[in-house]
Amino acid sequence: MRKALWAAACLLLTTACGQEPEATRAGQPARKPLYFDVKGFLDNQAALLTQRQPAVEKRVTLRDGQVETTRVEKVDWSKELQIFYQADINKPALRGAYEAVAAPAGDTVTTAKLYRRKAGIENIVDQLRIEETDTQGGSIEATLTQDNPLFFSRKVLALNYQNGLLKSYRVRGVQKLVMFDTLRYSATVTVLP
Repeated sequence: MRKALWAAACLLLTTACGQEPEATRAGQPARKPLYFDVKGFLDNQAALLTQRQPAVEKRVTLRDGQVETTRVEKVDWSKELQIFYQADINKPALRGAYEAVAAPAGDTVTTAKLYRRKAGIENIVDQLRIEETDTQGGSIEATLTQDNPLFFSRKVLALNYQNGLLKSYRVRGVQKLVMFDTLRYSATVTVLP
């Protein structure tokens, strides 16, 4: 009897784990994102920017505080925006892990929403803030934290867009490994017209 229950539980678990991918392959529509669709936004921007091929200006703050600026003519947008995919909170394992609250906006033409990780949930994305204006502009800002006995990392990712097209983005962060100095870094990129 005990072996039969064990076998039934294993069969049920195997069946349950395999159902969603089969449904997606069968042509059924994918589940609608519960939160702001960061991945969809980034995929769309990468496609638009790859088509347009704009140059960018990158400003990097070095360890000693000096700022180095460079112009890059040809950008691989799928790689360039890769770090921002870390802010995606629509993974199946994170359904219900965030609470959405209306965030105060800077003016009357801007709407803002803040997604905060619920207490007791483990994920690197602490919060995701979305601001949108009625002119197809806005910003996305995410705070990501990793903290364990050997390593601490916090980074703030920010994207700004206007008329539905990416205008600038920024990455600021701090890293600390046990027995090593703290490393602070900052990079700002402006998409040139």
